[in-house]
Amino acid sequence: MSNGKRILVLGVGNILYTDEGLGVRAVERLQEEYTFSENVTLMDGGTLGMKLMDSMMDSDYLIVVDAVLGGSDPASVYRLTGEDLRKSLGFNDSMHQTDLVDTLIYCELAGNRPETVVIGMEPVDYHSMGLEVSPAVANRLPDMCRFVLDEVASVGGSFTPKAS
Repeated sequence: MSNGKRILVLGVGNILYTDEGLGVRAVERLQEEYTFSENVTLMDGGTLGMKLMDSMMDSDYLIVVDAVLGGSDPASVYRLTGEDLRKSLGFNDSMHQTDLVDTLIYCELAGNRPETVVIGMEPVDYHSMGLEVSPAVANRLPDMCRFVLDEVASVGGSFTPKAS
């Protein structure tokens, strides 16, 4: 067991609305393709809101993977920290049940607010019902996953590709 930070990679979003679920899809892909060190937990946060608080409080470093309305071209990938977290759909009271900022504030009040970064992607379509992400987002998911892997490595997590 490494004595590094406990890292939680949390994919959030509603998979019923095309690109709104891209964070969940990215985390599913990471789970399928990589084995992670013991200090790294990958989780489908879906739209669970406050139910995620225990998992968040058990981590030192939170990587939220989500759709982000950042104003750039569709399928642009972002790394957000600080006030910019609110560009993430999960941080602006979207269809996710509870604003993730509120959940982080509750974690802080309860004594452990993890350092948080969002790896996000500009959605193409997050209004249409559909289980598949849009083609543009699907093409960029590997890049988004690379951003997440880089973030995990930068804070002391490790991973190895699974044999295909």
